Amino acid sequence: MSKKVAFYTLGCKLNFSETSTIARNFENEGFERVDFSEEADIYVINTCSVTENADKRFKTIVKQSQKGNPEAFVIAVGCYAQLKPEELADVDGVDMVLGATEKFKITDYLNDLVESEPFNSAQGTHGKRRAQIHSCEIEEADFYVGSYAIGDRTRAFLKVQDGCDYKCTYCTIPLARGISRSDTLQNVLKNAAEISSKGIKEIVLTGVNIGDYGKGEFGNKKHEHTFLDLVKALDEVDGIHRLRISSIEPNLLKNETIDFVANSNSFVPHFHIPLQSGSDALLKLMRRRYLTNLYTERISRIRAVMPHACIGVDVIVGFPGETDEHFLETYHFLNDLDISYLHVFTYSERDNTLAATMDGVVPKNVRAKRSKMLRGLSAKKRRAFYESQIGSIRTVLFEGENKSGYIHGFTENYVKVKSPWNPDLVNTLHQVELTKIDEDGLVRFAFVSSKVMA
Repeated sequence: MSKKVAFYTLGCKLNFSETSTIARNFENEGFERVDFSEEADIYVINTCSVTENADKRFKTIVKQSQKGNPEAFVIAVGCYAQLKPEELADVDGVDMVLGATEKFKITDYLNDLVESEPFNSAQGTHGKRRAQIHSCEIEEADFYVGSYAIGDRTRAFLKVQDGCDYKCTYCTIPLARGISRSDTLQNVLKNAAEISSKGIKEIVLTGVNIGDYGKGEFGNKKHEHTFLDLVKALDEVDGIHRLRISSIEPNLLKNETIDFVANSNSFVPHFHIPLQSGSDALLKLMRRRYLTNLYTERISRIRAVMPHACIGVDVIVGFPGETDEHFLETYHFLNDLDISYLHVFTYSERDNTLAATMDGVVPKNVRAKRSKMLRGLSAKKRRAFYESQIGSIRTVLFEGENKSGYIHGFTENYVKVKSPWNPDLVNTLHQVELTKIDEDGLVRFAFVSSKVMA
């Protein structure tokens, strides 16, 4: 009888793509993958450490795994595991912690364990002995492992780049993932073709800093291919219906890329561009590589060539030194900007970052108030964007889950729609006319034709 393994992923799309690759390694070793809520012999938790909340959730997830099987073997991988392996090893129930380079060798470590002492599901520590730690110095994370995530989804997350050479003062990602490095263009295209062959209709490009695509392994700074080269090559791959760019830095989103997307076969008019602050003074403290004037130029360029594009924005509130004036500067900047929604992050102090030592600490209740204000602004922006799309003809890709009797889907420009559940619509593309916004904020539609688009 095969051993069972379950996975839980915290954090970003990149983590989801890497969990899928690790899961395929387990399946190649004869393991059966089950849902995290089910009983398993091994539970793998892929951690995130971007915010304080992700750290706190880890202990809750470990407890959840022990409810499924108190004797299971629990393994922590990912960013938190690289940054604070000792801390994770001390969590009751954790048996193994693997750092940035080790997570892709997870089955090798388990096989070594089996050889040293017969593996059984009662091999966990659970108060008997301390968890094993296998972690590297982050400078050793100089090689690239390609990944992509597929599953029940109608879209796949395709990893094209890892690590970051930027030194933003609030961010631990370079400490958790190492230097910027990229997959080869040939391998990205091979993975994209594999995804397409499985009937997946949409691919989301993901990485830590995907606009920096082109840097090779071992910190090779030679850009063999640029991000624009990557975009152009992927646009030629047969069978890919939609390609979506995930978060990309404004200084790396060039006008040539914007113009290409506007006229491409497969890339959709949706951009997610981190801002972090609408105050130039704070952008300098954060050591971001642009100021608000460049950000405004990028938004204007997108709107000029793709008036219907969806534009999402990351913003941080409560950064050290953020006065009421700085915050209002950010609020008014975003309010005046022609964007579609916000991802709001409340600043949290992270060990070994310069920001954690800065003066001007913003009280947590003030951070919470500012976060609430920006979330309200985001809701207003999304509503206005959806209203601007009513009456337009769009293409919807329908998802696979029955949510309270409804099927959901997304237009190419990321308007979320709903319709009474119909399993025949799952993973199909249809032309629709957007007709009205429902009480829950999602958009209703009428089919332009009943024909499924190729």
